[in-house]
Amino acid sequence: MGFFSRLLNRPGAQADKATGWFDRAADDMTAASREYAELDDKGLTEAAADIFTSGPVQENLVRYCALAREAAERSLDERAYDTQIKGLVGLLQANIVQMATGEGKTLVGALAAAGYALQGRRVHVVSVNDYLAVRDRTWMKPLFELLGVTSASISGTQSEAERREAYGAEVLYASVTEVGFDVLRDRFVTDDDQIRVPGRDVVIVDEADSVLIDEARVPLVLAGSASVEDANAQIAALVETLHPDVDYEISPDHQAVSLTDGGINRVEAELEVELFGEDASNLAAVNLALYARSLVKRDVDYLVVDGRVKLISASRGRVAELQRWPDGLQAAVEAKEGVGTTESGEILDQMTVEELIHGYETVCGMTGTALAVGDDLREFYNLEIVPVDTHLPVIRNDEPDRLYTYQESKERAIVDEVAENHAKDRPVLIGTSSVAESESLAARLIERGIDVTVLNAKDDSLEADVIAAAGAPGAVTVSTQMAGRGTDIRLADDSVADAGGLLVIGAGRYLSSRLDDQLRGRAGRQGDPGTSVFFTSLEDELLTRVPEIQRFVSEGDETGWIESKRALGLVEHAQRVAEGQNTALHRDTWKFNELMAKQRDLVLTRRRELCDDDEAINELKERLGDVAKDLADEHSQELVDATLREVMLFHLDARWVDHLAFLNDLREGIHLRTFAREKPHEAFNTESIRIFSSFWSDVIEDSASTVEEAEFTDTGIDLESHGLKRPSSTWTYLTTESAFGSDIENIVKKVKR
Repeated sequence: MGFFSRLLNRPGAQADKATGWFDRAADDMTAASREYAELDDKGLTEAAADIFTSGPVQENLVRYCALAREAAERSLDERAYDTQIKGLVGLLQANIVQMATGEGKTLVGALAAAGYALQGRRVHVVSVNDYLAVRDRTWMKPLFELLGVTSASISGTQSEAERREAYGAEVLYASVTEVGFDVLRDRFVTDDDQIRVPGRDVVIVDEADSVLIDEARVPLVLAGSASVEDANAQIAALVETLHPDVDYEISPDHQAVSLTDGGINRVEAELEVELFGEDASNLAAVNLALYARSLVKRDVDYLVVDGRVKLISASRGRVAELQRWPDGLQAAVEAKEGVGTTESGEILDQMTVEELIHGYETVCGMTGTALAVGDDLREFYNLEIVPVDTHLPVIRNDEPDRLYTYQESKERAIVDEVAENHAKDRPVLIGTSSVAESESLAARLIERGIDVTVLNAKDDSLEADVIAAAGAPGAVTVSTQMAGRGTDIRLADDSVADAGGLLVIGAGRYLSSRLDDQLRGRAGRQGDPGTSVFFTSLEDELLTRVPEIQRFVSEGDETGWIESKRALGLVEHAQRVAEGQNTALHRDTWKFNELMAKQRDLVLTRRRELCDDDEAINELKERLGDVAKDLADEHSQELVDATLREVMLFHLDARWVDHLAFLNDLREGIHLRTFAREKPHEAFNTESIRIFSSFWSDVIEDSASTVEEAEFTDTGIDLESHGLKRPSSTWTYLTTESAFGSDIENIVKKVKR
């Protein structure tokens, strides 16, 4: 039945269980609500403290839901709808809850967070950015106070003392990256009082599909020992002179690029090197420069702002603060743009967002579009979905897609559609996939005499105000991506509803149907009228995945409109192909990271033992033998033990840094193992296990060498004077997964031929 439920895009038994529970409990909840309504605020707070103290949690859910509804109405003047209570139950049963835009997910998440906190658990409510975290906690604070639950939020601007205090709250609101970076910083703490994140118990993920699926592969990096990695200027200049389809080929899906046989010969001749000799660095440098030139596009994948390359988040359509590509690609793009190379540095530790989430005991979340990735959520997180109906019926009109021959004809048609509706004082929201497209459409609209507000990665500082005003009569708003904006578009007055409500125009399908649905969902919230329609062209990036669709270019009319149902079917097919590729990449990434995550856990377990267990240094004492005894006789045993612990912690951390560097280098070139008919994942795991097998013995030997060679004084060993120096400063950033596997595989296949 689970298979057939997924086949039909239905939620299955878990949703039926949650909905059925609510239907059966409705009468009891009504009775409990009357009881809590008679209590004063103090009595309500006392009742909340006792709500889960007797009996299993499930037996007390009815009473908690009734109490939570009463508390929300008193503190926020928001009485939770039945649909919101169903969502609350779904979260408290550790599911992903699907609720449409405008259905009140923020309140549902807060009620669930308080419910877990009243069970004695620590809760992190994670979102996609600092703004939403701070805003939502501030908004929900009166509710938490009435329920007797402490709450806090963190952002990148807070001091260390403020962050530690915030983590002590029962409910913490934060962006997923801020929590991840703090977990990484805790990696090098030697005193428990310095720990920022005391534990990961319950996480409630807002925009769950974006965080758990779209950004799951993003590695969070803690770096130190600043250095600068320069791209090869000669190679960058040479690559700029190469010709597509002659010297290099781009794959049909535009995900990979590789030199042709002629290109290989030309590069080798001009550089006077052998690309496939013993030194593979030339091949890697050419590959990086070629990828940067051909597949990484300015104003689509990145911006150049104040002489710096800034990445654009594909799933959010805005600048990805603190994010960078792996150092080689970052340097290649900076060379391409002629800007200064940014510092890279030694990776001290790293983990993916998925690994971070897996570290919680209980995971649940909310989103407007979960069913489309139901299989992924089950596969990667073992999570089920509870879809919740809208409070009022959706009366939005979703029109069929309109397909055009070229980008030019598509944009002209969009502007005509906007002008027609703008003349009726109907608000219009246009969603684009890139900064370049948003600015092109805005320029066309201005030429037609239409005032337009643009919200894209170049300036999203006022996004909440812009989105909130998008429902005003005649407003025209262009936005690069609506996912995670966190602000409802409310119709300004009845005149807007009479004009048809908000018109949402998609300037091309996104690579995921979920992003399409999130854009559509901005219209028709809470029973409002509205319309959505997508305009697509044969030149859109998505359609490069199905080259056969290009034969329909001849079927366009004088405006470029293609009415073929077969062609529209291929658009849907292209989107399914893109979604399948994303899932495959997610699966591929997790295969590489899974073993690294397990090794990381083993190292951290050893590290905690060193910090907390006096016997953890016994192995080093045994290796030192009489040296350890002599030191204890000459100095105090307490000083010797403390010094041995400090030395072992240093070498354990240093050995992990070396291991990470080895794994990253191995990952970059692992696909070359196909030369030897090896499977990349198996080869990666074999090599990783082989190197890791000596990890602890290496730590012991390096520690013993330090103790035997260093001068031991009345204060122990001065590690820095012996070259054992920790980074004087550290910084954090996000990187992106290596995209070069398919490139290298293509080159390998070409060389084999």
